[in-house]
Amino acid sequence: MEKSNFVDQIKVFCRSGHGGAGSRHFLRNKLTAKGGPDGGDGGRGAHIILKGNTQLWTLLHLRYYKNVLAENGENGSGNNSTGRNGKDIIIEVPLGTLARDADTGEIEAEILHDGQEIIWMKGGRGGLGNTNFKTATNQVPEYAQPGEPGVEGIKILELKVLADVGLVGFPNAGKSTLLSVITAAKPKIADYAFTTIIPQLGMVEYREGKSFCIADLPGIIEGAAEGKGLGHRFLRHIERNAILLFLIPADSKDHKKEFEILRSELERYNPEMLQKEFIIAISKADLLDEELKAAIQKELPSNIPHIFISAVSQKGLMELKDLLWATLSKNPE
Repeated sequence: MEKSNFVDQIKVFCRSGHGGAGSRHFLRNKLTAKGGPDGGDGGRGAHIILKGNTQLWTLLHLRYYKNVLAENGENGSGNNSTGRNGKDIIIEVPLGTLARDADTGEIEAEILHDGQEIIWMKGGRGGLGNTNFKTATNQVPEYAQPGEPGVEGIKILELKVLADVGLVGFPNAGKSTLLSVITAAKPKIADYAFTTIIPQLGMVEYREGKSFCIADLPGIIEGAAEGKGLGHRFLRHIERNAILLFLIPADSKDHKKEFEILRSELERYNPEMLQKEFIIAISKADLLDEELKAAIQKELPSNIPHIFISAVSQKGLMELKDLLWATLSKNPE
């Protein structure tokens, strides 16, 4: 099932490794009855590390990770032998993953680049052996440090899809059809609401070998900001899109009202969404004559670029790519 193949949030209990204890040891051998201190340091506890991987697009592989328990550092020993460090745990995640504390909601790490590594939860430091505490006035220190404890807590990994362009629209606006025509992606397409229940990514081939990423996102309904329909699960995926392409079908009863509802839901969820670049595309434009196009143009906001397209007849698609590329080039970040 489509739902089982895309996991964009998991909750897991994590504990980094405890540091090993330093050794309280004195040199003893057949030649030395009462030697000085030679206790080694304890090893560091294992870190829990997040690593970005472009080959992953979901958190599905972590679904059954209920507990991530890192290895403790080894205790120090005599002959100034330092204990072995705990073996770090590396968790590979798709780009766009946020790590949060489940209790406070605080963002602790964010993975945006392939190969990027962030120490999410540090292992405890190893304790110092008694060798470190030898002084001229205290040549026989009878103490060593214990290792520092690791850190633990219930954590949340949350995926926010990374794409240059996000397709925004009501269910059944034609987003999946458009994606299937201008990219190599093969989203599920059918004539009923919420055909798309997970984000679908595709690469748009542009002129001279250039390309950009576009995401078909689950449709908005009124009240999405309050969690209705797919609600927050959808809205968080558009926070990182540089451009929002509003897709409004030509046969909509009120094009202006439909755009205002979409815009309002974004604003209620996060007002910063309104700082993004907006483009309006009227889909199914093969149903329109010039007179109807002129009437629709009068309804649309004058300060937002708009274009008429038809995924079926492929009308206006190259012009749409040109507009998207020009907008992305204007805002390379």
